[in-house]
Amino acid sequence: MKRHLLSALTLGLLAGVCGIAGAADKASASKAASGIATEYVDPSVRAQDDFFVHTNGKWLATTEIPADKSSWGSFAKLREDIQPQLRQIIEDAAAAKNAGAEQQRIGDFYASFMDEARVEQLAIAPLKDQLARIAAIGDKKALPELFATANRYGVTMPINFGIHQDNRDSTKYVADFYQDGLGLPDRDYYLKKDDAKLADALAKYEVHVAKMLTLAGDANAAANAKAIVAFETELAKIQWSKVELRDPVKAYNKVDIAKVGELMPGFDWNAYLAATGVQGKATYVIVSQPTYLQGLDKVLASTSLDTLKAYAQWHLIHEAAPYLSKAFVDENFAFYGTTLSGATENRPRWKRGVSTTESALGEAIGKVYVQQHFPPEYKARMEALVKNLLTAFRQSINTLDWMTPATKKEAQAKLAKFTTKIGYPNKWRDYSALTVKRDDLVGNVWRAAEFNYNKELNKLGKPIDRDEWLMTPQTVNAYYNPEMNEIVFPASILQPPFFDPKADDAVNYGGIGGVIGHEISHGFDDQGAQYDGDGNLRDWWSAADHKNFKAKTGQLVAQYSAFSPLPGYNVNGELTLGENIGDNSGLAVAYKAYKLSLKGKKAPVIDGLTGDQRFYMGWSQVWRMKMREPAQIVQIKTDPHAPGQFRANGTMRNQPGFYEAFGVKSGDKMYLPPKDRVIIW
Repeated sequence: MKRHLLSALTLGLLAGVCGIAGAADKASASKAASGIATEYVDPSVRAQDDFFVHTNGKWLATTEIPADKSSWGSFAKLREDIQPQLRQIIEDAAAAKNAGAEQQRIGDFYASFMDEARVEQLAIAPLKDQLARIAAIGDKKALPELFATANRYGVTMPINFGIHQDNRDSTKYVADFYQDGLGLPDRDYYLKKDDAKLADALAKYEVHVAKMLTLAGDANAAANAKAIVAFETELAKIQWSKVELRDPVKAYNKVDIAKVGELMPGFDWNAYLAATGVQGKATYVIVSQPTYLQGLDKVLASTSLDTLKAYAQWHLIHEAAPYLSKAFVDENFAFYGTTLSGATENRPRWKRGVSTTESALGEAIGKVYVQQHFPPEYKARMEALVKNLLTAFRQSINTLDWMTPATKKEAQAKLAKFTTKIGYPNKWRDYSALTVKRDDLVGNVWRAAEFNYNKELNKLGKPIDRDEWLMTPQTVNAYYNPEMNEIVFPASILQPPFFDPKADDAVNYGGIGGVIGHEISHGFDDQGAQYDGDGNLRDWWSAADHKNFKAKTGQLVAQYSAFSPLPGYNVNGELTLGENIGDNSGLAVAYKAYKLSLKGKKAPVIDGLTGDQRFYMGWSQVWRMKMREPAQIVQIKTDPHAPGQFRANGTMRNQPGFYEAFGVKSGDKMYLPPKDRVIIW
């Protein structure tokens, strides 16, 4: 069961593989004081011409992406640094004698993953019964229950759903049904026949599907793989684009639960809803893409039952592949790790074991992580930073020249209702209903998926849980949730280069301050601004404000659409608009907050850099990263974030303070005329 509404700092397939190498070097005292990795500055590239390369050039020139990564930069480096800490917590649990129930669950889950001999012995056996049940289906009338069962275990099917707050009544939970079902990252991989790289990936995907089916014992694997790809291509044709999916108003289609089946007369929605468990818990649902369901009805009718069964078996195998024998793991990595992402080696088994255990028992591990690695003073300093950023944003609203007074009043009311969560939740998740067996890896994965599914399903009809976190404390990320109107900063992001407790304030305002501002700004980006302070989808803007805002966001779309990280692949300015607003507005507000923090005093010069220069370099070094070409294509097609170099340079070009700090003038490559600079919040 997936959730797809929050705006995070980093999202998508690449979220686990981005970050900064080389920062493992211990900085000198002066570098620690400034917080700027001056050893990576390339003085041969002017800050006024390419600020990203100026700040990070020596790192870019000397750093190799690790073989088991598709990209490398500040996020991935932090995640990599945290892995040994999590491993120690988990292995201590696995080795503990007389362990408590929660500790034993952690230890047993990890032990089941690390028992490679048993995994090899079992081979495909853990899936035999499920594959046999699919093979035994004799009529399309069984599809609703098949889809619902797959949803329960996190297996991809053409229909999926998530539980979240009703966009127009944030006091209630609702089931939201949406399009799904592809094995490739985006519909363009199926439909863009004139793109040689995407066409090559599609051809290799068909070969991969055939290989996986063969490993599972399918004697007709090649023909089935061809049919599966053809079926998924038909799904791609009727799916909404990533840009269309960003429109919360268009996606809000409230349907009486008794009438939802009218969208698909050939599909028994009553049976599907009963099998999902939604039936009886809700009187209405949200259908995010009604035209997709209408199209799906026709696609299912025209597709043979044998193809649909092979499709279901393939996605079951794909979901389980990382937990099966080496042949499945290697083939799965060869396609998804190498062909699509460019990595040449799989991660060591212990790292994969840590990740899998975390996905099942994340908060149980996070509770120990916080005790061991998150000092209380970090939270206190972060609270002060957030308070300053909110003050700066409040002042910024008052000075806007494009917003009417009535709308400013509404914006202030929304800002006043922001909830901030820092470090870790007030109450920890109860895992007592999750059964974990030390000798049953696949079973543990399925039970964990069903445990999470039931947790979400059981929200229907219940009060909103405002203490819930959607990320664990050890997640290197941050997010804004428009339905809760909350900004959330897990403990793990509060480390250099984002947050350095030993550094001067300038770099922290440019780093974590920019991140805080980014998340606050999501409440007022082109999506978040459609929600009010209570988390309801409601238009609180005047016609004049809409017109002015659209003019500014149109400029931002044009700016970012001109950026090209690879020949022939430009950034999608519409897909990345919300995150680009977050970056540009967030950094602008962070700069104002930094100035407020100085209280009229002049910032010290450290490492030969003024406070303003360190502020902007702090932002630029956060986005220090390199990415392999296949992964870059996936990011462009699927990720609502622009590539790192444009999150740095694209943002800088719109910041008046940057021009002053580095003396940027007409003729410099970073220069934009004042009329072309986009200043929103």
